[in-house]
Amino acid sequence: MKILHTSDWHVGKVLKGQSRAEEHKAVLAGVIDIARAEQPDLVIVAGDLYDTAAPTSEATRLVTRALTALRRTGADVVAIGGNHDNGPALDALRPWADAAGITLRGGVRENPDEHVIDGTTAGGERWQLAALPFLSQRYAVRALEMYELTAAETNQTYADHLGRVLGRLTEGFTEPDRVHLVTAHLTVTGATTGGGERDAHTVLGYAVPATVFPATAHYVALGHLHRAQRVIGPCPVRYSGSPLAVDFGEQENVPSVTIVEVTASTAARVREVPVTAASALRTVRGTLAQLAEIEAPDAWLRVYVREQPRAGLREEVQELLPRALEIRIDPELLAAPGSGARIAQRSGRSPRELFADYLDSRGHADEGVQELFDELFEEVEH
Repeated sequence: MKILHTSDWHVGKVLKGQSRAEEHKAVLAGVIDIARAEQPDLVIVAGDLYDTAAPTSEATRLVTRALTALRRTGADVVAIGGNHDNGPALDALRPWADAAGITLRGGVRENPDEHVIDGTTAGGERWQLAALPFLSQRYAVRALEMYELTAAETNQTYADHLGRVLGRLTEGFTEPDRVHLVTAHLTVTGATTGGGERDAHTVLGYAVPATVFPATAHYVALGHLHRAQRVIGPCPVRYSGSPLAVDFGEQENVPSVTIVEVTASTAARVREVPVTAASALRTVRGTLAQLAEIEAPDAWLRVYVREQPRAGLREEVQELLPRALEIRIDPELLAAPGSGARIAQRSGRSPRELFADYLDSRGHADEGVQELFDELFEEVEH
């Protein structure tokens, strides 16, 4: 069978105030074109369909149309909720999804069998997919209780909880003539973050070892980390990555989807297919004079300015580089010797003095900014 694995669409993403709706339309059209060309038997969307738990009607329309178009290629389509998604809201779409022939699992259901999906390809290959949406710490414990896996002990970790839930969902991975698959939205220990993920859901006890997946799985399709990568484990484990760079920390990522070909008796063969429709994200740095000489790339820009801070500097940079979304003083300049020579002491000092000291410590001697602060402070005070 052939599988198209994608994840982390983050539809509805706004980058530094810039909507990316048109880019998302182009990106998802690209994913659909790949599906038409590749003719997969199964499309897996491994979570974070949306960027926010309260997506706009435009974002919802784009996601539902994309899923429908993927289904119309003839593939079975399975999508799960990620940490950015609202699980109950996704599950509220299940009547629509069921009518469209799409399997949607937004959150963990009381009956674990609802998370085990069976299918057969047009060529007769039988497959079974264990689909686990993102689980917070609290809901991981609740899932154990719902599935009667005994109450969680106080010394057990999130990884322990997830391992037990996955063990329950994959306990049927024993038939030798069937392809066994897993999809989940989580962080695996040793994998590399893409740069735009929520830290709270990638660290602080949320990482799990690859050993939570059974050796009997033919392929594990993961979402959550935005960089496409293979993870060492007891079976083939892979992140497809996001099909567009979500934030500037991801500018070196190569957006793609993953194509997997596998049978019940042969190992998975994996390849990446690039998705190039979105604007690239790039970082440029230099003085105003240097920035004026740059041939502006066709990309959204993060600009590190090598100038002392002053009022109006942002506007000057934006005039030179209209696609600059993030403009900062170069951190290397701020870290230069002597730039933090004086540290404001709070005791007995007025807000004006503290602010002046702060400006001085950052190498920002600009009376215009100080005057603006004085005006604002006076408004607030009175």
